[in-house]
Amino acid sequence: MMDLEVGQVVAEASYPLTRDSLVRYAGASGDFNPIHYRDDVARNVGLPGVLAHGMLTMGTAVQPVVEWLGDPGLVRDYQVRFTRPVVVDPELGAVINVSAKVGALTDDGARIDLTVTFGEQTVLGKAQVLVALPK
Repeated sequence: MMDLEVGQVVAEASYPLTRDSLVRYAGASGDFNPIHYRDDVARNVGLPGVLAHGMLTMGTAVQPVVEWLGDPGLVRDYQVRFTRPVVVDPELGAVINVSAKVGALTDDGARIDLTVTFGEQTVLGKAQVLVALPK
C-alpha cells in the first residue's frame, strides 16, 4: 500500500478550457444547451457569459487523481457540489486549477479532497474522491 498521510498533496494540475472544448464536450455528451456556446443566450438568462458544462468541470477535476492512481478502476466514488460557474471567455478561455490531497485514510483506501478553482474562486465544493489503494 502507498505510504500516505492525511493532508498530503498527491496531485496538482491545471486544465485549459476553450470554446472548442465546450463544443466537443457538447457533441460527446449530447448537452447542446446554448448557454454553453452562445453569449447572447447566456446573457439573456442572466448568466455572465458562456459557461462550461458542470459535468465537464467535474470530469476534468478528477483527472489528476486518476493519473496519480494510474488506474481509473481504483476510483470507488466521486461526488461534488457545484458552487460557481466557470465562464469561458471566447478569446482567453478558462483555466481550472486542481489540488488533490489526502482527506482521510481507511483500511482499504483513502478519501481524496479536491480543491478546484477558476481564477481566485472555488468552483466545486465538497469535492471528494474515494479511492482504493494499490497493495
